[in-house]
Amino acid sequence: MARKLAVIGAGLMGSGIAQVSAQAGWDVVLRDVTDEALKRGTDGIKASYDKFVAKGKLEAHDADAALARITATTDLDAAADADVVVEAVFEKLEIKHEIFRTLDKLVKEEAILASNTSAIPITKIAAATERPERVVGTHFFSPVPMMQLCELVRGYKTSDETLATAREFAESVGKTCIVVNRDVAGFVTTRLICALVVEAAKLHESGVASAEDIDLACKLGFGHAMGPLATADLTGVDILLHATSNIYTESQDEKFAAPESMRRMVDAGDIGRKSGQGFYKH
Repeated sequence: MARKLAVIGAGLMGSGIAQVSAQAGWDVVLRDVTDEALKRGTDGIKASYDKFVAKGKLEAHDADAALARITATTDLDAAADADVVVEAVFEKLEIKHEIFRTLDKLVKEEAILASNTSAIPITKIAAATERPERVVGTHFFSPVPMMQLCELVRGYKTSDETLATAREFAESVGKTCIVVNRDVAGFVTTRLICALVVEAAKLHESGVASAEDIDLACKLGFGHAMGPLATADLTGVDILLHATSNIYTESQDEKFAAPESMRRMVDAGDIGRKSGQGFYKH
């Protein structure tokens, strides 16, 4: 398999995808719009490799070699010779359209264009290109180096060959894949977590049970590693609100209508761990 990867977006997800891919032997171009964003991303990758080395899970020379396989740049043209391109930017369709329109003109004909989106239909993203059959969803999970799942999403026109190449790529970087055959907003995993978080937030809002007890019920009753409200705090209440709003807009399904309390939390800046306060104090 071809081994040149371009990752567009050096945030938590993009840098994580770059990290596991470089470690698996891919040559990676990591692109973002500012040098500051690139520095944050590459510093995070180095720190993560250092942790794996300290724990004996990675040899120091392998970490150095992986880091050397990553090239950070603000130039989107650097993606031109990539075999696989993964977009991992903010969940806004207009931003993704702009990137995919540019990539469509830039990358070679046989390259596949993938999006790490968790909620936007792949068909909508692919519509910005002249090659919708070469566009696919590769939804990785955070933190990418630790989470084994990759959700492969087939857009309305995604070809079998593109899906197979995406699976080969994801498996080559150590992930286990599930396939989403119908391009519904939120796919499988985001729909499930959003439905659970929305219901948990409604139970919490109406005083049925405390955040701690709702999460404990899911951990001990269902064997979940983390309860839905703790998950919302970790992911970002704002990010989950954005995702569930996208799904609600597409589906008009009431179970994805977030409660007012969740919206007010976001208005007030109580968005979870990154702000120090969400459903819990951090």
